[in-house]
Amino acid sequence: MTFDIFITNTDAEIQACFPVFSELRPHLTADQFLAQVRRQQAQTYQILAVRQKGAVKSVAGFRFAEFLAWGKILYIDDLATLSGETSQGFAGALLDWLIEHAQAHGCQGVHLDSGYQRFSAHRLYLNKGFRLSSHHFSLAFNI
Repeated sequence: MTFDIFITNTDAEIQACFPVFSELRPHLTADQFLAQVRRQQAQTYQILAVRQKGAVKSVAGFRFAEFLAWGKILYIDDLATLSGETSQGFAGALLDWLIEHAQAHGCQGVHLDSGYQRFSAHRLYLNKGFRLSSHHFSLAFNI
């Protein structure tokens, strides 16, 4: 079955991605989602989406960044597919697009973090040539 891949631009396109994002990021609320995305867009964040039969099935939030450790990279903040729509090649197609996009923009690589429990996602990343290269540590503040 065919689908199209696009970068969201309009408020309606961004809002159409919320159901997919909410599965990966359940703390997000629909009424705050658009404003949050627009703030992140000021920091180079973009949303790449897969649409099939008029509905968004899979999303990837990404940004360009530069680090002393890795040089210029494309960083994938979010990658998710609607439950019930997995194993149809949507996330793999998004990864392929992002890898090509990073190469076209002179990046030294593509990076992402992934939760320990996301085994099927890890299998996809490894099949696309990613390697497990570090542990990610965080310290949350209760504000």
